[in-house]
Amino acid sequence: MDERLGFGVFLAPHHPTGESPTLQLQRDLQLATLLDDLGYDELWVGEHHSGGWETIASPEMFLAAAAMVTHRIKLGTGVVSIPYHHPFTVAQRIVMLDHLSRGRAMLGVGPGALPSDAFMLGIDPMTQRDQMDEGLGVIIRLLTEREPITVDGSWYRLRDAALHLRPIQREMPIGVASMISPAGMKCAGKYGVGVLSVGSYLPEGLSALKTQWAFAESSAKEHGKQVDRANWRIVMPFHISDSKEQAMREVADGLKRWNNEYVVGILGRPDGKVFDDGYEAARFMNEMGGGIFGTPEDAIEKLAKLKELSGGFGTVLAFAHDWAPREKMWRSYELLARHVIPACQGQLVSIDQSAARVSANKEKLMGAVAGAIMKAISSDQKAVEAFAKSAEMGAFSLAPAQKAAAEDASRSGK
Repeated sequence: MDERLGFGVFLAPHHPTGESPTLQLQRDLQLATLLDDLGYDELWVGEHHSGGWETIASPEMFLAAAAMVTHRIKLGTGVVSIPYHHPFTVAQRIVMLDHLSRGRAMLGVGPGALPSDAFMLGIDPMTQRDQMDEGLGVIIRLLTEREPITVDGSWYRLRDAALHLRPIQREMPIGVASMISPAGMKCAGKYGVGVLSVGSYLPEGLSALKTQWAFAESSAKEHGKQVDRANWRIVMPFHISDSKEQAMREVADGLKRWNNEYVVGILGRPDGKVFDDGYEAARFMNEMGGGIFGTPEDAIEKLAKLKELSGGFGTVLAFAHDWAPREKMWRSYELLARHVIPACQGQLVSIDQSAARVSANKEKLMGAVAGAIMKAISSDQKAVEAFAKSAEMGAFSLAPAQKAAAEDASRSGK
């Protein structure tokens, strides 16, 4: 993969119940600093209000805290559920985050993922996607237009509204969540913004990638906009270890609990499957293409296949999970950073080429060095004698080409 692929992490978060939520949040902040230190490009954080597992209710608040302990990683809301908020306050909060992070904020938006959240807020699920579309249009106007705007929205009103604090960034990165339906892609195309494919690790999500981008391009053309695959982000679970077998063993217990207790037990996915064996769950996910478990080489190979399947995208976001013990998860992120990221960003090409060139010419190059050394030594008779004595005592040895160069230098010195 010679084109630069961006790497980030998508933190919903997904934490098992029965643990201190305070310590879980602290661990999430520690993850942010780890990713920053390892050179990851982005961190996206979600918004959820029910279900027990996804405990970050305000991504902006969490990311503001993360901004204080990181330096370079970009920080995105992944995502703000637009129907839950007044669009004006969404725009205000992301601008605030942009200033607190010194220009590292990204705005990710969606209709809202959990039906239980919408139910508590009295929102009709049938209206959520339309509200996301409507709200995003107003937010973009607030972020980009200088004159006050007046809007009578379907659930909000604006009267001569304008932001008194503008973003640091000239152009705020924006992404729309996309699952399986074309709604997210169409909305992204309508406004010419990026896409967060957050359900791409599901079997139906993977199959939909083949046609999803076409919806964005068609919508963009219809509305006189342009979309760029470089702004397409795809979420994928990773766990990297010393072998594929070991990687699947390390995530087995946590993956089983996440799938059985949360995905099936709490969310009630109608197509969910209960697994008696966590290793079988990992193997199933890996074989279906919805997870990347194995060595760095396995990850590089699967990312190439994902790129081919989708037609090309700009950034892969590792789905953050608690499936393995902390030290194993941290090592997985490190292995990705040490081996997968540089391979997928072209960082190793010139290094490998340089090593190959030197290796191909090593005899010639080392012979010339030996000749230069011997020429310098031969100008001093005492040095010649000391050199000869050291060689007789076995203090060092010369390769054949070096010996020949040394002898030539010694004769020329005489």
